[in-house]
Amino acid sequence: MIFKRRDPKPTLRAVAEFLWPRGGWTRAFHYVKHRMKRLPDSPERIARGVWAGVFVTFTPLFGMHFVFAALLARMMKGNILASLMATFVGNPLTFVFIALSSLKTGHLILGTELEEGELRALSRKFGDAGSDLWHNFIAVFTDAKMDWSGLTIFSREVFYPYLIGGIIPGVICATAAYYLMVPLLQAYQKRRRGLIKAKFEALKQKTAAKAEAKRKADEVK
Repeated sequence: MIFKRRDPKPTLRAVAEFLWPRGGWTRAFHYVKHRMKRLPDSPERIARGVWAGVFVTFTPLFGMHFVFAALLARMMKGNILASLMATFVGNPLTFVFIALSSLKTGHLILGTELEEGELRALSRKFGDAGSDLWHNFIAVFTDAKMDWSGLTIFSREVFYPYLIGGIIPGVICATAAYYLMVPLLQAYQKRRRGLIKAKFEALKQKTAAKAEAKRKADEVK
């Protein structure tokens, strides 16, 4: 394949770079910001895409953030590529804040409490839910007995409160990102158009000067 790496990354290296990109998260953030500013679309459409991407990161739909961000951006008539880039907001450095705010808000809305140590147990509950899904998939083709206990606990204690609670902080952060992006993108695009126009005028003057010099040279001959 054309885009296949000649030297495939080892699995551990790929996981390590996902958790901590080469050059660090700061460099990765600046790269995404640079790419987003140069998207060929209106500031409003790009900002709507950013809204969709940021909002989706506050949902427990892990592994499906790209899909739902793209669908939401399409519904909002936003830039789909911007929505995919904006899911970068959900990364290992921000996961604790996102998960804590979503879970606390969810339990508050549902009238329950976030038990002490529940956030630390998230990875275990995710693992139990994943194990149940895999075990039950295998059980379809074997004599093994299906077990939904881990998935039930995950759904009741994590997924549902997370899903409900992520709406409010998700809307707040996504809206803040939208209103921050619009003026920044407008200023950047205006400045970029000015630079392109200045380069075009300089090239035009240079071409005219060369033509005038050639004309004078021909007259002398």
